[in-house]
Amino acid sequence: MHFANIVGGLAGTLTTVAFFPQAIKAWKTRSTKDVSLGMFGLFAAGVFLWIIYGIGIQSVPVIVANTITFVLAVTILVLKIKHK
Repeated sequence: MHFANIVGGLAGTLTTVAFFPQAIKAWKTRSTKDVSLGMFGLFAAGVFLWIIYGIGIQSVPVIVANTITFVLAVTILVLKIKHK
C-alpha cells in the first residue's frame, strides 16, 4: 500500500472518529449549549463538499470518511436545533 494512502486512511479515520464523543454526549445529555451552531453548519457544508470532491476524483476513502463525518455533524446540528 502506498504511504500516502496509509496517511490518508489514518487521517480520515481519526477526523471521523473525533466526532463520536461529541455526538454521543449530545445524544445522551440532550445538551448542546456549548456547541456552536455556526461552526457546525459551516463544517457540515465543507464536509459535504469533500464528499462531492471525493466523488469527482473517485476516491472511496474520501467519500466514506466524509460521509460518516457528515452524518455525525448533521446529527449534532439537529440536536443543537432541537434542544435549543
